[in-house]
Amino acid sequence: MPSEEDHGSDLGIVVETKKKTRLKRPRLFRILMHNDDYTTRDFVVYVLQSVFHHSEGESVKIMLHVHNTGSGVAGVFTREVAETKVAKVQRLAEQNGFPLRLSMEPESETSGENE
Repeated sequence: MPSEEDHGSDLGIVVETKKKTRLKRPRLFRILMHNDDYTTRDFVVYVLQSVFHHSEGESVKIMLHVHNTGSGVAGVFTREVAETKVAKVQRLAEQNGFPLRLSMEPESETSGENE
């Protein structure tokens, strides 16, 4: 009769190693809001609250930054989410008779590493 040691090597166990898949984080895009002479401050605050889900205080802060500097970041999202939000804001602005303009730009590769 074979010993237990001999029997252990004949168990027919197949060992399969799985490669670890590293998922790459999706690229993020900043949505920039641009100042104009016609869109009201109240409408900009409304958009920042309703579309970008900022608090009233944060919305006012962003609106003032856009007003004083010419542009500001409304939010940072994946490409698809950013495109959807830009389209939604453009529809809202058009429906309300405002020329509010937004644009998207890729977030730098290193900006999210320390967070």
